[in-house]
Amino acid sequence: MSIRVGEVVAISGIRITLRIDEESNKETLFHEGQRYKGISIREHIAIQRGFKDIVCIVEGEQLDEKKFELDGDRTQYIRKIEVRPIGYFEGDTFKHGVKFLPMIKDAAFLLNEARVLQIYETSKAGGLTIGRMLKEDLPVRLPWHRLFNSHIGIFGNTGSGKSNTLAKLFTTLFEERQASILGKSQFVIIDFNGEYTGNQLTTQKRSYHLSTNPSNSLFYIDQEEFWNSDTLSLLFQATQNTQRPFLTRLVEGRRLFGGLPNSLSGYAQATFKKVFSSASPRPESLELLRRICRIAGSATVESALQDISWNATLKNFFRRTPNRTIYFDADGLEYAATLEQTVLMLDLSRLSAFDELIVRVHIQLTRELQHGFVQFDHIQPLVKRMESLVGGLQKVIAVGRDPLSTSDLVSVISLKRCNTEIKKVVPLLLAQHFYQRHKAQSLTPPERTTHLIIDEAHNILSQQSTREHESWRDYRLEMFEEIIKEGRKFGFFLTVSSQRPADISPTIVSQLHNFFIHRLVNDRDLFLIDNTLSTLDALSRALVPTLAQGCCVATGTAFELPLVMQVEQLARGKSPDSEDVNLSVLWS
Repeated sequence: MSIRVGEVVAISGIRITLRIDEESNKETLFHEGQRYKGISIREHIAIQRGFKDIVCIVEGEQLDEKKFELDGDRTQYIRKIEVRPIGYFEGDTFKHGVKFLPMIKDAAFLLNEARVLQIYETSKAGGLTIGRMLKEDLPVRLPWHRLFNSHIGIFGNTGSGKSNTLAKLFTTLFEERQASILGKSQFVIIDFNGEYTGNQLTTQKRSYHLSTNPSNSLFYIDQEEFWNSDTLSLLFQATQNTQRPFLTRLVEGRRLFGGLPNSLSGYAQATFKKVFSSASPRPESLELLRRICRIAGSATVESALQDISWNATLKNFFRRTPNRTIYFDADGLEYAATLEQTVLMLDLSRLSAFDELIVRVHIQLTRELQHGFVQFDHIQPLVKRMESLVGGLQKVIAVGRDPLSTSDLVSVISLKRCNTEIKKVVPLLLAQHFYQRHKAQSLTPPERTTHLIIDEAHNILSQQSTREHESWRDYRLEMFEEIIKEGRKFGFFLTVSSQRPADISPTIVSQLHNFFIHRLVNDRDLFLIDNTLSTLDALSRALVPTLAQGCCVATGTAFELPLVMQVEQLARGKSPDSEDVNLSVLWS
C-alpha cells in the first residue's frame, strides 16, 4: 500500500487541484521498505480511480490562507497543488496519454522509485544508460532501436555539456553493441575542432587529420564522383543559371571525349589554333591560354605567347618583330608559320585531377567565348573561385581509390587545421559523398545504415551566413534538407550538435526526431525550441535556461514523455577534447 497524501478538490479540463496533507512535503519518506519522494514541483503522484492509478506530475503549489483548520493550539492552512495527468497504470503496466480523469474526493498517493522508473523506462531490455533522472536520481535506459533509427539534435550553449552528451551517447552504443553493429553500419563524424581524434568513442576508428598546411592525410573520392557537375557546383559555389550549366557542358564533354589517348593535349592544341585563326577573336582568350601553359609547366609555349598582344583598333592579335608586325588572321597562315610547331609540344597527359579541371575550365571558356555562348563576366568569378580554392582542396582531397581503404566502424574527419574556405566547402562534399554512395547501395528495406554526425553544425547549416552568395547558400541548405527529408527511408541518419540552433535552417531542425537540449539562454534559440518541439511540455521548457552543466532535457519520438536527466561525465581520455582552460594550473 502506498502513502496517501491528499485528495482531489477541483478539476478543470486536465488541470487538477489536490488538497495535500501537512506531512507530505518532507523530502524523503520510507514506507514498508520502499523509498518515496515527498511532494514538490515536477514530482509524480498517483490518483486512484477505481482499479486505475492515474499518474500526474506536480506543476504548481499554493497555500489557501482564507481557509484553515484548527489542530489543537495550532492553525493549519489548507495546502493545494496543481497537477497534470500524463498517463495511468493498468496493473503493472504504465500507459502514456490522458484516457482517464479523476473525480472530486478521489485519493492521491505517492509513487515509490520503482513505479516512477516505470514511467520513463522506454526500453525494458537492452537500453543504453548514459545518465540518471535529475530529480529522482534513478538510472534510466534509452531505447537505442528507436533513438539511432532517427535524426538527432543535441543543442546547448558553450560549456553546457553537449559535447560530452554526444560522446557519451555513441561511446555507450559502441561499448555495448559494437559486435552486432560491425559490418552493418558506418558512423562518420565531421569534427571541426579536432575533439574526437584521440581515444574517444571506440578503437574501431580511423581519423583523417585534414590540413591546408602540408600533411599526409587525404580523403579520397572516386573519379566518377569528382567529375560530376553537382560535385563541382558544390565545391566552387556555382550559380544556378549560368555557371552550373557551364560546368555541366564541361563534364559532358570530358565524358564523351576524355577517354581518347592524349585527348586533352589535342583539345588544347586545337583551341590554340582556333584562337589565333579566328575571324572574331576575343582579347580575354590570350590570358586564358597563358594560364593553361603555366599549369602544364610548359615554359616553351608560354614564352612563345609573351610577345603577342591585342590590337584594340583592328580587334586582332599581333606580334611585333624587329622587321615587321605580324597579325594573326583568320586564314591561319601566320599561326601555322610561327606558333603551331611550338604549341604541338604542349603535353597535358600527366596532370592531377584538380589541374586537369582548371585546364579544362580555361579551354571550355576560351572556346565558348569564341562562339559567343557565354559572357566572360558571368564565368570569370567562377574561374577565380576555382583557382583560389584548388590549392587548398588538393591538400585535403585526393581523386582516385584510397590505398588504405578499410571498413572501420567510425571515420572521424578533423577539419581543425583547415582554413575557413575549406571548412565551409569540404563538409558539404563529404556529406554528399557518403549520402550518394549509401543511396546507390541501398536496398528496400535498407540492410545497412550510415550515421553522419556533425559537431558544431551551425558552421555549415546556418541560414544567416552573409559570407557567401545567396543562391549557393540556398543550394547548400537544399542538399542537407534533402538528406534529412529523404535519408531515413534509405537508412541514412543525421546527428547535429550546435550551440546556436536558431542559426540552423528551421526546415532541418523541424525534421529532427529526437533532441537532447542542454542550457540555452538566447531568446532566438528558445523561440525555435518553442515552435519546433511539439513533445516539449511547458514545465520542461521553463527549465532549459537554468539547466546545470551536463543536465539536459531528452524529448522526441523515442520518448513518451520529456525526460530531464544528468548525463554521466566520461572519463578523462574518452571525453572530447573540449575542456575549458584551467587558469589556476596554467598561471600557477
